[in-house]
Amino acid sequence: MSLLKLAPPDLDDDVAVSSIVLTPPTTRGRRQRRFRVPRLVRRIVGPLAVIILWQVVCSAGVFTSYEVASPLAVFDAGRQLAEQGVLLPNLLISLRRVAEGLGLGIAIGVVLAVLSGLFRIGEDLLDPVVQAARAVPILGLVPLAIIWFGVGEMPKIFLIALGSTFAIYINTFAGIRGVDTKLVEAGETFGLDRWGLVRKIILPGALPNFLIGLRLALVGSWLIVIVAEEINAQSGLGYLIMQAQTTDRTDIMMMGLAIYAILGLLADAMVRLLERRLLTWRRGFSGA
Repeated sequence: MSLLKLAPPDLDDDVAVSSIVLTPPTTRGRRQRRFRVPRLVRRIVGPLAVIILWQVVCSAGVFTSYEVASPLAVFDAGRQLAEQGVLLPNLLISLRRVAEGLGLGIAIGVVLAVLSGLFRIGEDLLDPVVQAARAVPILGLVPLAIIWFGVGEMPKIFLIALGSTFAIYINTFAGIRGVDTKLVEAGETFGLDRWGLVRKIILPGALPNFLIGLRLALVGSWLIVIVAEEINAQSGLGYLIMQAQTTDRTDIMMMGLAIYAILGLLADAMVRLLERRLLTWRRGFSGA
């Protein structure tokens, strides 16, 4: 039996051997890196544009200084009050009232939402009461709050807590009832008891809705405290605005409103930070 032997090609033959030449990719094939403006800068552009437009309108004489104070006049009024030692103490008092009322409202709202969300008997007993109380105008309770709690700090804290409770309750309750039943069934399959399901599945699933309620409660707290301080108070930002109204100081009134707006933006930014830290497990559409 003969074997075929294959000899290597003779390099001296005039056979053209093709070779592959690897060349680096040209710059045309590379993805162009676009310059991306930081998101914080982009979020500042909108409010900054409003302030510039506000100043331009005031400088053009569209409104008188009595009707609408310019941003420069508002800033100057704030500087004067700060130098007089009036602005910071009243600001801290308003912050303390909001913090106390908001903390109480969050605690009550979460407890009510958990009881109503986890137990049908809790929903039947508590939800109608909460829904009926939510329909009552909170600011209409100011005279009654003064009768019930006097003229001290309690009426203001009570009103703030009441307004915060509803926002927390509604959203947290919806979050609990919106948890996917497949997740609950999976937890039961892995041997989780009732408390384990609540702690590891139901409450984490309701967290996004709770944070939405927290954002609404923060805004509502500032809306309530400004009215409460204007009606019955001897201190706070609302009190400063009320005093400025008696002397026709539009610049001070708008300064107080501007501080409320800034505090609202800061509070919203804090909740957004909490969302990014606590909801790392959630992946959703974040915009194009």
